[in-house]
Amino acid sequence: MQFATILTSILLSSALLGAGAPTALAQTKESARADELVLDMAESFKKGDRKRMAGLLPQLRAHPLEPWAAYWDLRSRLDEASQAEIQTFLKHYAGTYQEDRLRNDWLLQLGARRDWAGFNTQYPLFRMNDDRAVRCYAMMSEFNSAGADVAGRVEESWLAQKDAEEGCAAAAEQQLKAGKLKPHSAWLRARLGMENDRLRVVTQALALLNPDWAAKASTIYTNPAHYLDEKLTALLPRTKELVTLAMIRLAQDDPAQAALQLEKLRWKTQLTQEERSWVWGVIGKRAAQRLSDASMAWYMNGQDKFMHEDHLVWKVRAALRAGMWPQVLEATTAMGEQQRRDPAWTYWRARALLAPGRNEADRQEAARLLETIASVRGFYEQLALEDLGRKITVPERPAPLGAEERDAARNNPGLQRALYAIAIGLRADGVREWNYSTNLHERGGMGDRELLAAADLACQREVWDRCINTSERTRAVIDFEQRFPMPHRDAVVKRTAQIGLDPAYVYGLIRQESRFIMDARSHVGASGLMQVMPATAKWTAKKIGLVNFTPNQITERDTNIAIGTGYLKLVLDDFAGSLPMAAAAYNAGPGRPRNWRNGPILEAAIWAENVPFAETRDYVKKVLSNTTNYAAILSGQPQSLRARLGSVGPRLGAAEAENKELP
Repeated sequence: MQFATILTSILLSSALLGAGAPTALAQTKESARADELVLDMAESFKKGDRKRMAGLLPQLRAHPLEPWAAYWDLRSRLDEASQAEIQTFLKHYAGTYQEDRLRNDWLLQLGARRDWAGFNTQYPLFRMNDDRAVRCYAMMSEFNSAGADVAGRVEESWLAQKDAEEGCAAAAEQQLKAGKLKPHSAWLRARLGMENDRLRVVTQALALLNPDWAAKASTIYTNPAHYLDEKLTALLPRTKELVTLAMIRLAQDDPAQAALQLEKLRWKTQLTQEERSWVWGVIGKRAAQRLSDASMAWYMNGQDKFMHEDHLVWKVRAALRAGMWPQVLEATTAMGEQQRRDPAWTYWRARALLAPGRNEADRQEAARLLETIASVRGFYEQLALEDLGRKITVPERPAPLGAEERDAARNNPGLQRALYAIAIGLRADGVREWNYSTNLHERGGMGDRELLAAADLACQREVWDRCINTSERTRAVIDFEQRFPMPHRDAVVKRTAQIGLDPAYVYGLIRQESRFIMDARSHVGASGLMQVMPATAKWTAKKIGLVNFTPNQITERDTNIAIGTGYLKLVLDDFAGSLPMAAAAYNAGPGRPRNWRNGPILEAAIWAENVPFAETRDYVKKVLSNTTNYAAILSGQPQSLRARLGSVGPRLGAAEAENKELP
C-alpha cells in the first residue's frame, strides 16, 4: 500500500473515531482540497507567480506543510522583504528545515551586499552550513574583521566549485588584492574551467587578474589551435599561461594534436615543468577516457606531483588497463591523503603492492590497506574482503529498535513533514527535508540508532529510497534488511524463474535504478521500477509477446517488471552472460559496452573502473555489489563478488553472436 493511501486511511480512521462517518468524509475531502492548494502553491513558486502565492498562503495556515508554503512565499520576494518580516519567519518556524533554508538564502544576499554586521549575526545560527558560497562569505568576514589567515581555505573552496558562483570568487578577489592569494590560484581555476568545458569559470577567474585575458579566453575556447599558431613567433609576458589554457582546450577535443604541440621546442623551453605536466595530465586523461593505448606514454611525459587529482585518477585507470602496476603505485602515492583514502584507490594501491616482484614489507602493507576497507558495504570493500580470503555474508542484525526509539522517529516533525510532502507528490521537497532532518539538523547528523529508527519509519511507509539511503548512513552497524529490502518479492521471483534470471541480479539492478519507487521517472524519460525507456519498452514488449501494450502501462508494476527483466535477459544473452557488461548495456545502451570491451582481456573490476561514463561506471559497480549482497540474503550462503565479475575482452567470434536489434 502506498503511503498516500495509508495517510488517507489514517485521516479517515482518526475522523471516524471522532465525530462519525459524515464528518470523517468531510474532513478527508477538506484535507485533499488543502493538499491540492499546496501543490498549486509549489507550482506557482516554480513559475514565480507571487500574486497567486499571496492568495494561497492564508488558506494553508495550520496545514502540515504550512512551513513550505510560507517559505515559498517569502523566498520569492526575499530581496524586497524587510528584516523584520524575515526575522518573524525565522522565529515562527524555528527549528525547521524551512527556517534554515531561508537563512541560507538570506546569508547569500547579506554576503553579496557585504552586510557583514547582518551576516555575522545570522551565520552562527546556520545549522546546515553546507553551502560553499556562504562559507566563502564567512571567510571574507573573518578577514575583514580580524585579518584572519583564510587564503588556503578560500583557495580550496574556490577551486572545488564547479560553476562560476559569486561567493567564493568574491573571497578569492579579496585575497588576491590583499596579496594573500597568488595569481597562480586564478590560473589554476581557469585551467579547471577550461578542462571541464565551463567558459564562464575561465573568464570569471581571469577577469580578477586582467579583463583583457578574460576576453582572450573566449577566443582560445573557440579555436585553440589558431591561437597557438599565432603565438609561434612571439611569446609575450604572461602569454604562456594563456598558451597552457589553449593546450588544455585543444587536448579536450584532440589529445594527439595537443601532444604534438606540446612537443614543440618553443613550448618545451618556455612553459614551466608544472605547466607542461598539467597539460600532459589533461592529454593523458582525455586519451584514457577514449581507452587509447597512447594514454600512458603521454602521462609519462609529465610529473605526477604537478597533476590535478582528476588526472591522477585517470592515470591509475590507464595504468590498470595497461597492466603497469608500478605506475598505479606512483599515481596513488601522488594523491592527497583524503583522495588516497577513497576505497577505490586504497584497493588498487594495495593490489599494486601485491604485484609480482614486490617484497614482504609491501605485502604486509597491502594487507593492512585491505583491512582498512574490507566489509560488505560496497564494491571495493567487498573485493578487499575476498582478497583477504573471506566470503561475503549477511552481517548480524543490530539489536531491535525499542518503542522509545521508534516513537522518537515517528514524532520527529521534520520526518513527518517530509513523508507528507512525498505522499502528496512533492518528492524533491520531501527528500530535502528528510535529508536535512537525518543529516544536518544537528551537527554530525543523527546517531546510528536514530538513523535505524528513521529508516525503519520510511520502510514502514514504503518510502524505499529514504529507507535505503538513511540506513546506508549508519557507521558502526549494518542492517541488511533495511539496506537491501525486497518489495514485490513474489512478482520478481516468479518472473525471474520464468525467464531464467537470477533474482538477486534483478534486485541489485532495481535498487540502483529506482530505489523501488514505482512511479520514478528519470530526466531522460525512463520510467518505473526498472526505469525503462519508452522506445525500449515498445520494442521489448513485442519481443516477449506482450500483446496490446500501451506506453501508459510502463509504470504498472507487473508490466514494468516483465519488460525490464525481458530486456535485461536479452542483453545478458547478447553479452554471453557477463553481468558487468549487461549492467553497462542496461544503463548506457548495448552499443557503448560493445566498443568498451575492445582491447586487452581484463579482469572485470579493471574494465568497470575504465568505463568512460561516470554514471555507468558507478552503476556497474553498485549493481554488482548489490547483487552479491542480495544473493547472500536470498540464499543464506556466503557469496563471491569476484566470481560474478569474471573477465571482459573482445567477442569470441561466432561463440558470441551480436544481437544488432537491441535498442
